[in-house]
Amino acid sequence: MSKNDALALLRLARQRRITQQTLASLLSTTAKTISRWERGETRCPQMIVPALQEILRMNQTGQPSTNDFTFIDLFAGIGGIRMGFERAGGTCVYTSEWNEWSKKTYQHNFGEGHLFDGDITKVEAKDIPDHDVLLAGFPCQPFSIAGVSKKNALGRAHGFECTTQGTLFFDIERIIREKRPKAFLLENVKNLKSHDKGNTFRVIMDTLENKLGYKVFARVIDAQHFVPQHRERILIVGFREETDFTWDDLRLPEQGPDISSILHPEDGTEQAEGHYTTGPQAKVSPKYTLTARLWQYLQDYAAKHQAAGNGFGFGLVKPGVDHHTRTLSARYYKDGSEILIHRGKGKRPRRLTPRECARLMGFPDDFQIVVSDTQAYRQFGNSVCMPMMEAVAKIMAPRIAYLKAKDEGGAVQHPLMANAA
Repeated sequence: MSKNDALALLRLARQRRITQQTLASLLSTTAKTISRWERGETRCPQMIVPALQEILRMNQTGQPSTNDFTFIDLFAGIGGIRMGFERAGGTCVYTSEWNEWSKKTYQHNFGEGHLFDGDITKVEAKDIPDHDVLLAGFPCQPFSIAGVSKKNALGRAHGFECTTQGTLFFDIERIIREKRPKAFLLENVKNLKSHDKGNTFRVIMDTLENKLGYKVFARVIDAQHFVPQHRERILIVGFREETDFTWDDLRLPEQGPDISSILHPEDGTEQAEGHYTTGPQAKVSPKYTLTARLWQYLQDYAAKHQAAGNGFGFGLVKPGVDHHTRTLSARYYKDGSEILIHRGKGKRPRRLTPRECARLMGFPDDFQIVVSDTQAYRQFGNSVCMPMMEAVAKIMAPRIAYLKAKDEGGAVQHPLMANAA
């Protein structure tokens, strides 16, 4: 057997458009390792030859979840939407993300196998690779309740009047107009629908449906069906032509996972990780316990607002009693007040660790956190619920395949009804 057999099989798998993420999952490694093997930075081990041969054999018969469509990942963050669509059979061919810290996390986990741009406003639409699906979690701060309240208090513009973020939707418009993808998925906060008395959402829908001519479906979904977190987001799905897409195919589990499922067990059943957990029992580091001063401040702040009839205050979660948390936000690094973990009577609560935040957003434990705690809290607070993205991608995938078959002039079958996993 030639010393290059493993690398040759790996390259053949990639030529057949099996994603690095899919290969990583099947080979029990990481996408970054696959990327290093491809680039020759580290040796591709011969021991994986039988596994690669089986993957290629199954690929020919269409049994595993392999690539059926290409997509671009705009306002990508740390790749939550990408990961969901890769699990549904997609290949990412282009990424845009302006934040350097998010870019570091993204590229560390997904590799650097394609064009990656920063500021999408400076990119010509014609220079973006052709693709089947456009994905965009475009900035939500101009439309979120918290973002609007803050900007009102500071006398600043919000929504489409916010020139730094609000108008980025129109960059999505110009790319769709130029590239005419078969489908798109846009994600934003629930408040997008009611912002500016509904005018913002009407402009978006008019643009997508009437100016661009897509068949558009919007739905607000709470991530607590998939993760132990109350997190309502609006998803806007569009197809270039008529399909049988319906939100009725999205099966939402009646009861999502419990908060205990994302917490460090602290009993030695998991290995200690970095500075998050320490010792043979992998106990959560004391650094995540609130100081006496901060805990007193949060209690006084909550009491003040409760006396005034407001709902402001901290969110204390009791494992075994409470099932889900409040919404994790990008400001979590400041005081952790929206999600505090009860540690027992008479003890000060603690923040979630960054790993627990990753789990709360549905990221697998092999997703590597390579930034500071502050940046990690910001990144996960700004991210998406990955399992929710995967579920939506899986009901979109048959419709995308249907439109691809029409374009390619082959035998066209009406897409089968798809059920989310």
